[in-house]
Amino acid sequence: MLKEKCVGSYKEAVEAQKLGAHRIELCDNLEEGGTTPSYGTIKTTVRDLNIPVFVIIRPRGGDFFYSPEEIEIMKQDIEICKELNVKGVVLGVLKHDKTIDYEVTKKLVKIAKPMEVTFHKAIDEVDNPVDEVEKLAEIGVDRILSSGTKETALEGQNILNEMIKKAAHKIKIVVAGKVTKENLQEISTKIPSQEYHGKKIV
Repeated sequence: MLKEKCVGSYKEAVEAQKLGAHRIELCDNLEEGGTTPSYGTIKTTVRDLNIPVFVIIRPRGGDFFYSPEEIEIMKQDIEICKELNVKGVVLGVLKHDKTIDYEVTKKLVKIAKPMEVTFHKAIDEVDNPVDEVEKLAEIGVDRILSSGTKETALEGQNILNEMIKKAAHKIKIVVAGKVTKENLQEISTKIPSQEYHGKKIV
């Protein structure tokens, strides 16, 4: 069972590794749901940690519909992560109608490779995330981070379990949504996956 801790700074990243996290998702502005951290933060964190670092690629808080300029920023940030030997990037792009923008996502995935790509919780705003699992796998996404469209993993467990079933061996489902070290045992029993994600997972 892999435990990914969501962190908002270099300091938290170092702490997460000490506490036994297997991987971190590195963000800035966690109160806004996480935005792309600075060049210096990414560089130093990757240099000093022995566990994989995944970096969120999100130019601002708010919705997941981005202007052409914001998409350009995301592309540049992905290139920077690649230069800095980041293990993976975390991203998600929707259209105005709350469907996944596959055209843009495909381009971002292509730029990101060979880094691993996680499609983040933007998936939870889509009408039926279960329908998107195979499509995201087809375009080269490695993981989907989801709380099953609900506030917590336990509330979203039915959808999460359907997504896990659909994912089979094609793509990984990272279970999120108020996952903590206290409730991880219960969540992993009710929602059996390989990977779990939370701010307080360790």
